[in-house]
Amino acid sequence: MTTKPLAGIKVLDLTRFFAGPFCTMLLGDLGADVVKIETAEGDPIRHQGPPFHKEHSFSFLAVNRNKRSIVLDMKSPEGRATARQLALASDVIVENFRPGVMDRLGLGYEALAAENPKLVYAAMSGMGADGPDKDMGAFDLTIQAMGGYMSLTGERDGAPVKLGTSAFDLITGQYAANGVITALLARERTGLGQKVETSLLESEVTFLVDAAMEYLTTGALRRKWGSEHANVVPYKAFQGADGWVIIGAGHQNLFEKFLKVLGRTELLADPRFATDAARVANRDAVYEVMDAEVARWTVAELVDRLNAENVPCAPVNDMEQVFTHRQVLHRGMLQRLEHPQYGEVPTIGPAVKYGAFDIASGWTAPPLVGEHTADILGEWLGEGGAGARPAAAPGG
Repeated sequence: MTTKPLAGIKVLDLTRFFAGPFCTMLLGDLGADVVKIETAEGDPIRHQGPPFHKEHSFSFLAVNRNKRSIVLDMKSPEGRATARQLALASDVIVENFRPGVMDRLGLGYEALAAENPKLVYAAMSGMGADGPDKDMGAFDLTIQAMGGYMSLTGERDGAPVKLGTSAFDLITGQYAANGVITALLARERTGLGQKVETSLLESEVTFLVDAAMEYLTTGALRRKWGSEHANVVPYKAFQGADGWVIIGAGHQNLFEKFLKVLGRTELLADPRFATDAARVANRDAVYEVMDAEVARWTVAELVDRLNAENVPCAPVNDMEQVFTHRQVLHRGMLQRLEHPQYGEVPTIGPAVKYGAFDIASGWTAPPLVGEHTADILGEWLGEGGAGARPAAAPGG
């Protein structure tokens, strides 16, 4: 097996909750040695529940594979001293505290880079590293509201709705991981590390894409459309006889095929249905007819017929249907990891595959609190280290 590209890179993970741990998990997936510093109680996300799986929260299990855990008392001088030793031995540091916290701990970029100029230092925050609101805290929910996404999400004239998962935490983590890898590539060329910064707010604003461009170029504020499209009809979720199905048949050739499947090609003679523009102008009338027609079909039967005509469509699957889907399984999007103490745990597979190596090979299950304290101090520092605590009991 070809060595993974980040093999030998030491990543000190000072992150908690979701965005930061997702970043460091992605680095661990690529072969980095990720050491997660925790308090004796562990990352707060460990306790986010109920429900739990084998005493672990689902949120913790989702973003903490391929890491080793060390417990340090960062409130003690000894613990901070050990953390500083680990930091100076690192290639990469990732942190998601509010701006200024790492400086007060003696672990800010400037102080560490003065002794280790090759250090790549990724700082993640809610609102950004500077500016008038830099000290504000943020959660994915508040960022979706503040950054405009909730003004776009929800049914027509309905209440604002958040996305179904903490999507912008993960997007921020992806941006940070990309920033780290970019800085490591730059280090290969220059010999120097650098500081990389991102935030929930900045990440979310980049995902406003065409809605942002519509406002910036025309001044128009896009409204909420639910699953509908502002300029394409029919294009939305329809309720079938036994579930929901997405159909995107707004362009003329697709709409004609859609009507063929439904057995309603005579509707093309109706001026409200005849052209793309007419359907947009008469969307409610079009949907009144289309809703009634789709409701007569089972989802599977309609999807099969529409696929045969190359009309874009998909069932609205739940988690069981996703993780039994033949294509999801074929592409390795369900993996299983084994922990020596708490046993097997499933994990979501990698979105990106590589021709030269198997990214999912050698993956390890999320660690127990402090599970690797002694090993880390021995391997990274060559000694027992001050301020360290022994590993917690299983399930800790």
